[in-house]
Amino acid sequence: MSNNKSTFRWMALLTFIVAAATFGVVALLMSIYERKQEARAPFVRIVEVNEISSDPAPWGLNFPVQYESYLLTADSERTEYGGNNALPPSKLEMDPWRKRLYAGYAFSIDYREARGHAFMLHDQENTKRVTDVQQAGACLHCHAAVTPMYRRVGLKQRDIEPTPERMAESFDQESVVAGFRAVSRMNYEEVLKELLATPDHIDENGNPHLGDAHPVSCLDCHDPKTMQIRITRPGFIEGIAKLAESDDPMPHLPSIAKWRKSSRKTAYDPNRDATRQEMRSYVCGQCHVEYYCANKMTLTFPWSHGLKAEDLEEEWATTKFPEGGEFFDYVHKETGTKVFKAQHPEFELWSQGIHARAGVSCSDCHMPYEKQGATKYSSHWVRSPMLNISRACQTCHNVPEAELLARVDTIQARTRGLMDRAAVAMTDMLDAIVEVQQAGATEEQLAPIRELQKKAMWRLDYISSENSKGFHADQEAARVLGESIDYSRQAQAAAYRLGKPGQASE
Repeated sequence: MSNNKSTFRWMALLTFIVAAATFGVVALLMSIYERKQEARAPFVRIVEVNEISSDPAPWGLNFPVQYESYLLTADSERTEYGGNNALPPSKLEMDPWRKRLYAGYAFSIDYREARGHAFMLHDQENTKRVTDVQQAGACLHCHAAVTPMYRRVGLKQRDIEPTPERMAESFDQESVVAGFRAVSRMNYEEVLKELLATPDHIDENGNPHLGDAHPVSCLDCHDPKTMQIRITRPGFIEGIAKLAESDDPMPHLPSIAKWRKSSRKTAYDPNRDATRQEMRSYVCGQCHVEYYCANKMTLTFPWSHGLKAEDLEEEWATTKFPEGGEFFDYVHKETGTKVFKAQHPEFELWSQGIHARAGVSCSDCHMPYEKQGATKYSSHWVRSPMLNISRACQTCHNVPEAELLARVDTIQARTRGLMDRAAVAMTDMLDAIVEVQQAGATEEQLAPIRELQKKAMWRLDYISSENSKGFHADQEAARVLGESIDYSRQAQAAAYRLGKPGQASE
């Protein structure tokens, strides 16, 4: 009797274990099936978006996860590593030497730290560089979702009625480029007016919606029909085609090397030729670059010779304005020298760094992959990787967060130290040039000194205007700042050789 009870207990326990295991396996299989279904249908197209949908809100109905992260670009989290700032501090107050660097240029009036994409249009409209000084509208090329406006203006240039339906049906690059060229030399207020006159979506009743302008939006980087990453900015399309034609080695952009080996019957086209991983940097490189955007000529990327600081400088040095005369950005108020102004050459400096050579894209660090259920997506909260180290850095670097933070801090502190030294050298150079000018130095005597001044200021501005504080390519940043110091000291020494006040050589 006792043996029968023992056997019954073991049979009951075994039945329970088998039932529990069966339930677990079935639950696991059901979960896997559900996740597979989620992965097969990552979004439901609730509303139609098209080529005038510059308003991101309709896109958000179809892509709620991405849209929620995009809205976080308005977050006020501060960082010392570059990126968002709650209230952007003035760079002129932090670094008074910048006022002398930009003397005679609008950046000497107002120059602040960059904030997230959500603020890019608002901050531009309200900077004193725009409110107090007449600016060219070309700078909206990167501060607003402008391609529908380009298309509308371009259609009119081609004598085609720019109806909302016609504008919405396709990207129409011919019209976009025509509009880009037409507005490149208009003033800021004129281009903003054209932007506000362009529909930003078609509502549920089929009527175009007017009245809003948007900062960078879904339409700028995605095809509304296929959702594929794409390049929309004419400036980049023309610039990258020039770069492909150059002899500068591009090991980090393999599609350019492949195109160079082809027949070259058609120009390099990133939307046709680039890999998806390259596109994850190209979409950022549409705007985070050096370019000319004033109104003496069409907005231009200086990439004919390559992407290093001296390559860009070489193109500017050999460029002539359409109406004639050598290219320059502004005349330095203290010395009268015609100098260049760097914008924000993040793409160019990144191209010289270890991450680019390793095949790491801008998006890998600034828009790292996240996961919600079975859906893997790239976060659209574009910000400093230092605010998301586990996703942005530790997927590749298997070291503690504290160590990664220390590495970045070391790189940026070294860059900052060199920048301060270059700034001291630059101000000493300006003092020396002003002194010999007041002493009566001739233009012939000053000509070689002006060339040295131009080179020194370009290099200091190049690194100080680049928003990674040297991290994108720390050795390259150190090299460029070292050259800035050298050129400043050469100019200072040359000025001293002309003599003291009242003693300038004839």
